[in-house]
Amino acid sequence: MSGQTEKKAEQTWKPSAGPEPYVLEDQIGFILRRVNQRHTGIFADHIGESLTPTQFAALVKLHQMGSCTQNRLGRNTAMDAATIKGVIDRLTRRRLTLTWPDPQDRRRVLVGLTAAGLKVVEKPCPGRGKSPNARWPPWTKKTARP
Repeated sequence: MSGQTEKKAEQTWKPSAGPEPYVLEDQIGFILRRVNQRHTGIFADHIGESLTPTQFAALVKLHQMGSCTQNRLGRNTAMDAATIKGVIDRLTRRRLTLTWPDPQDRRRVLVGLTAAGLKVVEKPCPGRGKSPNARWPPWTKKTARP
């Protein structure tokens, strides 16, 4: 490599004197992804049943609200129409929910819990009803960083 090429390469890799460098670990999206990973791990440890947090949320909301339209369930669980449809399709294949046409408007789909779905929602869970801080270990620098 010639002396001039080495100088160019060296200049290319030096941090700029401009704004502070982008630090991935300080970005809100990265932090939220890590929090979600931690939540998913804790959730799996406590809920089990091979359900995702999204699937469990749909079951719990159905238990709270009773049978309702798929669209209303999606709104009440903060899921768009495509997401709630996929969630309910998977739960129905597992026989945890069932769907049927709304007799008053056949374009709408009603969703309800099956006996198996009710059993999952009502299953005792360690720490259920307690403050999340009482059952989950505190967030530390070690758990916050990969």
